[in-house]
Amino acid sequence: MRFRLFSVLGIAAVSLVACSRPSQIAKGSPGQSSPEFRIQQIPPADPQRFSNAREVKTWRNPYLMVRKDGIWLMDLDNNEEHLLKSDQVLDALAALPASAWPYGRVVAVREIGSVGSDEDRIALRRNRAILAGTLESSKILINWLPSS
Repeated sequence: MRFRLFSVLGIAAVSLVACSRPSQIAKGSPGQSSPEFRIQQIPPADPQRFSNAREVKTWRNPYLMVRKDGIWLMDLDNNEEHLLKSDQVLDALAALPASAWPYGRVVAVREIGSVGSDEDRIALRRNRAILAGTLESSKILINWLPSS
């Protein structure tokens, strides 16, 4: 009797596992809705298209400013600034429409406020390093603009 019960339970367990739908997104792997996936859908940067765009007023791709208080995404079309935490940068970039990337997968970055206290300079360097690492790990080219 016990043997039959264990056999039935074993067959039921195997059936459930075999019939269950595999997870679409494995833990740690980017899925189709992840920011990394959406950013990779943007074509690679084309330096010939932005070689003459050395000023903010001629830049057409996303533009980020590194400050001591965080990373700012500049919306030049609407004259808006959006303060981001370092872990929000990829989400914000991935949410931009394809039309925001005419040069391909490249962003302009400018460091703002390099003068100040030691704590300010440390915060600025930390934000710059985190941003650079985040962008480079997502294969986003950085067009560093001169500091102001």
